[in-house]
Amino acid sequence: MAIIGYTKLEALFRKAASLDLDKGHAKEITDIVEKKLVDLLLAGERNANLNGRDVIWEGDLPITKGLQETIIAFKKLEEAIDIQDVLNYLTTIPPLKYPLDAELEAKLPEITGALLVVLARIIKEIDTEKRRVNHEIIEKAERISDLTL
Repeated sequence: MAIIGYTKLEALFRKAASLDLDKGHAKEITDIVEKKLVDLLLAGERNANLNGRDVIWEGDLPITKGLQETIIAFKKLEEAIDIQDVLNYLTTIPPLKYPLDAELEAKLPEITGALLVVLARIIKEIDTEKRRVNHEIIEKAERISDLTL
């Protein structure tokens, strides 16, 4: 099960970056965002370990100023991601060594939403003239997100 359904994803991309999304591209996009979420959690796990804790706190995640601003922008879009969908997704990956703090767990939908908004905005920046998302642009956006997030 994806971290967000097609209808919500389509609405989010439209609001965040004025992009039209075909259903066939939804899985590519959610796969990228799921991978980035796991990357953040793994970095958080490493930071918790370095700080001598066996619980991952929100402050352990490498959330940059830009990502923090995008979390705020996501909240303003008034789109919601169901926490249960995020938690269900996390059960499909190899388990983290450390559990998530309850406050961090509660913020996972906002962090996930921000990652989606970042990806939508990267896609828009790659080709500002196009409204329709295509596979080539998604691949470029993934490479950029791998370099920056």
